[in-house]
Amino acid sequence: MFHGNLLSTLLVILLVLFAAAFGFTQWKVAQIEKKFPNQGTLTDIGGYELNSLEIAAGENANLPTLVFIHGASGNLLDQANAFRKPLEGRARLLFVDRPGFGYSDRGPAENDTPAGQADAISKLLQLKGIEKAIIIGHSFGGAIVASLALRHPDQVQGLVFIAAATHPWEGGVDWYYDLAATPVIGWLFCNTVALPAGLALIDNATKAVFSPNKAPDNYVEETAAERVLRPETFCNNARDVAGLNAYVKTVAPLYKTIKAPAIIISGDEDDIVAEEIHSVGLNRDIPNSELVWLHGVGHKPDYVATDIVVAAIEKLAGRPRDLQAMARDLKPQ
Repeated sequence: MFHGNLLSTLLVILLVLFAAAFGFTQWKVAQIEKKFPNQGTLTDIGGYELNSLEIAAGENANLPTLVFIHGASGNLLDQANAFRKPLEGRARLLFVDRPGFGYSDRGPAENDTPAGQADAISKLLQLKGIEKAIIIGHSFGGAIVASLALRHPDQVQGLVFIAAATHPWEGGVDWYYDLAATPVIGWLFCNTVALPAGLALIDNATKAVFSPNKAPDNYVEETAAERVLRPETFCNNARDVAGLNAYVKTVAPLYKTIKAPAIIISGDEDDIVAEEIHSVGLNRDIPNSELVWLHGVGHKPDYVATDIVVAAIEKLAGRPRDLQAMARDLKPQ
């Protein structure tokens, strides 16, 4: 009798805690979306919508169209915040919310893989009348860039990989990605625990991503980083990360067929993506590629060495740029 009452009491307490966490999560999602409304434009690409922010080229534009693809846990504002100011007016700029991130719909099941996401972005480019572009991808976005080059080579003028994740590695991923990607249990986790825990940890997580460099002031606010904590987005992010290793095992052997010129930019103190596997692997596998090592830089060369990324874009557009000398002269903060 006593044990039965105790179990019943514990069950009631767990249900109350679950309901409270679920209610808080739903309330906070509404607050996040009110605080960070969509700054882009939704485009129907065949039964679902992708969100993108487009900046028109200026009268004196001197670069081809540039397409930016964000990494895991991000949205289009991450790359827009880094590159809009130094590139605005110089080219047509397109910053894309990957399927299931920011304000883009997830779309069909194939969008759980970089191949499906590359196909989705390819359709978006077609609908926007972009025949060819330099594609820039950070972190997980690097796998999308590589898949675009493999699956839609006619749309690719050049490739910039920034701290990219593109090759198989030993081991797994952080436990919460596997948990959140698990059917049923993952939904419960994403709708109760993930958001309040994420809010408590987001500042330290941002510091870790930038380490050993300093994150810009107001980075979390300016990039609407809290958007990834929304349950559906968090689960999408988890499926992406949890499935990446298996995916790149199948496609990495194909990188040697990529014809487009590529520039690979990597910090030598990246604790998020193993540069000695991914960046070195890209440089080894893509025939027409250049690897630019940044000493003392972590996972965010897009912010810490923005000028070098811009110079890499210029080099792919045909301008003479000594990226190795720029890398040697870099004094990261």
